[in-house]
Amino acid sequence: MIAKAKAKYLRVSPTKVRRVIDLIRGKDVLSSQAILAQTNKGSTKFIIKTLNSAVDNAKQKGLNEDQLFVSRIIADQGPTWKRFRAAPFGRATRILKKTTHIIIELDLKTN
Repeated sequence: MIAKAKAKYLRVSPTKVRRVIDLIRGKDVLSSQAILAQTNKGSTKFIIKTLNSAVDNAKQKGLNEDQLFVSRIIADQGPTWKRFRAAPFGRATRILKKTTHIIIELDLKTN
């Protein structure tokens, strides 16, 4: 692992994020950014932001984007917000609002 970035407590379901991160796992950074730019999902903005943060962390160590690929990307479930909605006959039903933690690790390409 050369560079790492985390995004925590994102208000999107982890299953929705996992559908997008499967597209870029193992790919180089430039093609990952191109894939995310063309993907029409709401969670892509969180993933792009985290990926750019990881790339900036690698640039601080003196590396280029051309040398990097996504070695590890994970979307774990964070804490769930519990809310209630009114239901008929004076009852209440639960609403579970899930959160996500995204971890992206970049590594050097080997030719």
